[in-house]
Amino acid sequence: MQVSIRLTTTTDAHLLPDVERSSARAFLTQPGLAWIAADRVLDEAQHLGFIAAGLHWVAVDAGDKPVGFLAAERFGPELHIWELSVREEWQGRGIGRRLLAETCALAATAGLRAATLTTFRDVPWNAPFYAKVGFAILEGDEIDERLAKILAYERELGLPGERRCAMRRLITP
Repeated sequence: MQVSIRLTTTTDAHLLPDVERSSARAFLTQPGLAWIAADRVLDEAQHLGFIAAGLHWVAVDAGDKPVGFLAAERFGPELHIWELSVREEWQGRGIGRRLLAETCALAATAGLRAATLTTFRDVPWNAPFYAKVGFAILEGDEIDERLAKILAYERELGLPGERRCAMRRLITP
């Protein structure tokens, strides 16, 4: 099945919460994290904000139906990835890698120096996956104030802080 990556349009926004819910079902297999499958997701208004900023990409099937997306925000010379989701039945086909590659290529064109994200250290499709595509876990002083605030906020939301990490991928022009 063919998938293409493009910038997300406003007409896609209402379909994206369902993509994220489907993606989150993978957490049902993770001890202590099954609750994430039923937790809140980005709503349509949040997606529209990322789309308006031109920092939202979607993977679509041959019928132009979204099967995955990546939502990001620019912070100075860095791009922060807030969410990368691929529908459960489409996972394992390289769609997440393609979304990341497209995003980082466009970030390089825009002169950005790095991409950042926060994720689970021990979930196979989280930190281990991101490490395979060039992200490195940040420790101690490598975690800047912005990323520290994001990690603190995630703890407030109930995510287990000891299992979370911040990661950065340097972008070369």
